[in-house]
Amino acid sequence: MLEKTLLKIALDLSLSLPKKAHYQRLMLAVNEVMPCDAVALLVLQDDYLVPVAVDGLSPEVLGMRFSPEEHPRLKAILSSRKPIRFDADSSYPDPYDGLLSIDPKRVLDVHDCMGCCLYVEENLVGVLTLDALQVGAFSNVDDITVATLAALAAATIRNANCIAVLEKRNEKALCLTNELVKDAHKAKGDDFVGESPKMLELKNEIKVVANSELSVLITGETGVGKEVVARTVHAQSRRSEEAIVQINCAALSENIAESELFGHVKGSFTGANKDRMGKFELANHGTLFLDEIGELSLNLQAKLLRAIQEGEIQRVGADKNFYVDVRIIAATNRDLSKEVAQGRFREDLYHRLSVFPLNVPSLRERIDDIPQLSGFILNNIKGKIGTNNVRVSKTAMHQLMQYDWPGNVRELQHVLMRAALRAAASAEGKVAVIELKHLGSDFVADSAVESGSITPVISTDNKSFNEILSDFQRQLITQAMEDNDHVWAKAARQLQLDRGNLYRQAKRLGLT
Repeated sequence: MLEKTLLKIALDLSLSLPKKAHYQRLMLAVNEVMPCDAVALLVLQDDYLVPVAVDGLSPEVLGMRFSPEEHPRLKAILSSRKPIRFDADSSYPDPYDGLLSIDPKRVLDVHDCMGCCLYVEENLVGVLTLDALQVGAFSNVDDITVATLAALAAATIRNANCIAVLEKRNEKALCLTNELVKDAHKAKGDDFVGESPKMLELKNEIKVVANSELSVLITGETGVGKEVVARTVHAQSRRSEEAIVQINCAALSENIAESELFGHVKGSFTGANKDRMGKFELANHGTLFLDEIGELSLNLQAKLLRAIQEGEIQRVGADKNFYVDVRIIAATNRDLSKEVAQGRFREDLYHRLSVFPLNVPSLRERIDDIPQLSGFILNNIKGKIGTNNVRVSKTAMHQLMQYDWPGNVRELQHVLMRAALRAAASAEGKVAVIELKHLGSDFVADSAVESGSITPVISTDNKSFNEILSDFQRQLITQAMEDNDHVWAKAARQLQLDRGNLYRQAKRLGLT
């Protein structure tokens, strides 16, 4: 009987059960082989013994906490590594007096009682207590049997805690995965804003390539939204339910890049304390997004090419290869064909990546999208600036549409965030309205007019509004440069502009 019960307890350790189920099965098993009327499993928490499972005791015991200092029997059990037996005439009161399930009012003044402390890797984790109403009930039970039960009880506690931790981590991982999936699905439309001809053309190209397995190379200036395009391609692909794993190649140093991409095994280099998966493995059956691909060294380009061509990778320090199923999407703000011509990028890798190129237009090429983009950006940030309603006035919107946006959508986002903060701070009603004055000094026409220091005269005969505005800006900049001995920094201060921005404006207007 004992051997079967011990085997049953041992087998239960391999089951993935909730904590309570593990503990209760242990209690029932102990009661089967031990001549006791009550058994309790208590875990040590913050210097208190907390019952987690009982059999033969009232359920209210599970809501109690026992201080060893107030219960001599429990203190005695904790102080010994061996099982402790208490004489029937022991002066120590029983902590379970009045808590028997078969006779709740009975005081356990004459009975057999024993207990054993529980250790996990030399750490005290709790105690197991046994009570029998009949005196001498435990006389034929040897210490080895009790110690074995205690060891199995300690293993049960450890196993239950490990399962609980794993379940919590798994729950967190699932939540994170779900959030990433939501973000990917969101990118199908909500984050991809614009109805200008160039954006409609780009959206159509994405639809064409998304459902294939072709590699995609996304090009465009900094800040145009290449990452949004990559996530949209993934979200519209057959791999949309799998992960899209991103790695910024510009942030990879030569000594860790191979490990980041392909992983490593424990001990393969200093600091490799355990096996680690690389980005290719994490993206298996999904998509790997290689951002800033043009920044990789030639050495890493060769290793990346093999992985893409063969679908075969090898962890750093490993002696075997294995295969992954990964779709590659790469992005860069460089002209890779020129990089190839200058020997800074491998031609074979370039052709492997650019099977289907997608070029993201700059913001100045889709000025008509600015109102829609502005609405989307302000809607996303309104809660962060302390107001639920932000809009752009007509004059401010017109000014936004006259700017050349060297920083593209990212710059528009930053300008609107700053302007929205200023507008919200001065708003008198529930609606914060962004006016010209809130846009800051980065806008030539507005700041120059407000300065009052320059009053150019321009002709409006047979000219469009944009031509008139450009002429006005040329005269402002020309006059400021003449007033300041053609020193860019001084002219910029007069116009209340950043020097770099003044130079870009002048270049756009043909003044450099």
